[in-house]
Amino acid sequence: MTSTEIKTAHAGVVVEVTRNCVMTRTRRISRVITGIYDHALRPHGVNASQFSLLVLIAKLGGASRAEIGRANYQDRSTLTRNLAPLLSEGWVKEMASEAGGRSRPVFISETGKELLVSAAPAWRSAQAKARELLGEEGVNAIIGVADRLPPDELEGL
Repeated sequence: MTSTEIKTAHAGVVVEVTRNCVMTRTRRISRVITGIYDHALRPHGVNASQFSLLVLIAKLGGASRAEIGRANYQDRSTLTRNLAPLLSEGWVKEMASEAGGRSRPVFISETGKELLVSAAPAWRSAQAKARELLGEEGVNAIIGVADRLPPDELEGL
């Protein structure tokens, strides 16, 4: 391939991606929306991803790391990295399994429950800002897509 062909192909890829890439647009939306929640939750010492993970763990009511990872569409290493601050702050606890074995279910602690309650008004404020920014149609589209994701979407990637 000549340098002219590479320049032309390069320009074509840049135009194609900037106009049509679903991933690029989704990541842009995610950064903006995450920023809204991060800003609102910052006074509570928690960021948006930590708050979201804490809510998921509360919803699951005690689950293994593998179960949490599947429910949150996260690979094991990402979950381990995101779970570490929740464990170090004492917002979640790993308990020895009653059945024995290697599984150590993760539960929300009383401190974690208190954090969710105290940060809920900030989350609601961020939720209102995000809804205003996205509009009702945008919110419904995002929720609809998220709810239709197959539970095993990360497997095989």
